[in-house]
Amino acid sequence: MERSPHTPVPSGALAGAPCWVSLMTHDLAAAEEFYGAVLGWRFRATPLGEEFAVAVGAGGAPAAGIGAVASSLQAGVAWIPYFAVGDADATSARIRERSATVAVGPLTMPVGRAALAADPQGATFGFWAGMTMEGWSVGRGPAPAALRLRTRDAFAAAIFYGEVLGWAAAPGGLDVRYEQDRVRVADRGGTVAELYGGALESPPDPRVRPRWEVHFRVADVAAAAAAATSAGGSVVAPPAQDAVRGGGLVATLRDPDGGVFTVTDA
Repeated sequence: MERSPHTPVPSGALAGAPCWVSLMTHDLAAAEEFYGAVLGWRFRATPLGEEFAVAVGAGGAPAAGIGAVASSLQAGVAWIPYFAVGDADATSARIRERSATVAVGPLTMPVGRAALAADPQGATFGFWAGMTMEGWSVGRGPAPAALRLRTRDAFAAAIFYGEVLGWAAAPGGLDVRYEQDRVRVADRGGTVAELYGGALESPPDPRVRPRWEVHFRVADVAAAAAAATSAGGSVVAPPAQDAVRGGGLVATLRDPDGGVFTVTDA
């Protein structure tokens, strides 16, 4: 029997790949209204309670999560990528051993355990140990088109995430390659993350504020930017050629609560 693209599988089977993205916000209803207007999402409830919702795109496929938890966790409003791990406690220990921070958790939830962390350069990310959907993957369907870490030192960041998340640590793991001025992380031939921050041979750039960028696909970048402004958000960077890949348009937007994300027509 063919496996459904949304069949739950243990997170440990995904070898450190991105398994979800979630917005931490203050007002769930307001976030649903904004992202529905800009990205065309609909929303459904989750077993995690009234403070959480799942955004769904075309055909009802899951796109992302939204949780009104920024205040309760004393965290800033942000889009955060989550990476699949087999053991949340072991991952937490590896993060601390490398002079990074586990800020929240691991927290026990109905179907797994989650935590928020910051890498040594300050970029926030999450990790998840539990059941997840094998078919959800960056670049597929309504899931994010790209995850990019904008950091000061791409080489050092690749070593950190590779060791913490087990990238390329075993047969079947993710493929990590250094290409020109960035690090490309691929799963079964598809790019799931990119790390960039200048040429690998150059010294770290102190002006860069490290963060993970979540890129969502839209049909019309300019129209999405206009919709964001009309819905109470703002344009951080207007539509322009993608400087990393050199193809397609991208624009960076901010929702009314301060969450920053990128739209692309790639």
